[in-house]
Amino acid sequence: MRAAVGREFGSTRQSLPISLSDIRRWAAAIYYPEAPPRLFWDEEYAATTSYGGVVAPEEFNPFAWFTAEGPNLPSSFEGPVRNAGPEESLGIKGPSTSFILNGGLSMTHGARMRPGDVITSGLTKLVEYRERQSRLGLMLITETETTWTNQKGEMVRTTRSTLLRY
Repeated sequence: MRAAVGREFGSTRQSLPISLSDIRRWAAAIYYPEAPPRLFWDEEYAATTSYGGVVAPEEFNPFAWFTAEGPNLPSSFEGPVRNAGPEESLGIKGPSTSFILNGGLSMTHGARMRPGDVITSGLTKLVEYRERQSRLGLMLITETETTWTNQKGEMVRTTRSTLLRY
């Protein structure tokens, strides 16, 4: 499994062009019941800021409902939920663990998303494996990373995800 560190898996996705309305609705939802900052909805005000126009909140997700391929629906499955990690996508045998937990994620933000941007989510990279002794026994900590870019090739967001398996 350690030989797979650094390999990429999954597929790329492309967003539809981000609309001003998408940004406004996202901002209204995340700031509710307060009014969102004017930077996210008032074109006249936003033009006077260092951004030169409306930008999306950093946590904006252009893939939340639709991608360029169509609705972003959850994949269906039959039977019990499997203890799958990145190894299945990489075509290698995974660890002999019984449980999997989401260990969280962290994000690094780059260029701000703006109306008209088309965002591409690149392949996911297996970054590292670590082991740690826990109250439940030996735990495998798996880190993966996915980078989003805009149509100019600028990094918009890098997300680092952690899986805990034991």
